[in-house]
Amino acid sequence: MASHIPFENPLLQFLGVQLIRWERGEAEFHLAITDYHLNRQGNLQGGVIATLLDVACGYSGLDPSHSVAIENSASVTLNVSFVNKVSTGRLIARGNLTRTGKRLYFATGEVTCEDGQLIATAQGAFRIFRSQIISHGAD
Repeated sequence: MASHIPFENPLLQFLGVQLIRWERGEAEFHLAITDYHLNRQGNLQGGVIATLLDVACGYSGLDPSHSVAIENSASVTLNVSFVNKVSTGRLIARGNLTRTGKRLYFATGEVTCEDGQLIATAQGAFRIFRSQIISHGAD
């Protein structure tokens, strides 16, 4: 099992989402499904799936090195297609950067079970924000 990377996101931490891999152009998150993630029918709540896709796609367009500036993004659009239901196990959410511009970038994502069964896909556009310049040397 892959180890997770520490990160700060209160909602994702509350849900039990783990950041597994993050590099420029790609991001991967895992979630072990619990009863708290299920809807009244006993299936994984669609909002949890959409959240996984949103964060995987969103992180894929950000630079994890923070070598120039701290980057954040906001979702502009997120189109989700729900393919299969799931109620137990571990989910893998992967996001891939597909195109980037000055202020917007585009990404695709998918959520699968550990056995590879596709649960949902997404395509989205994200607005990038560069906030604080980071200095990595002597002044």
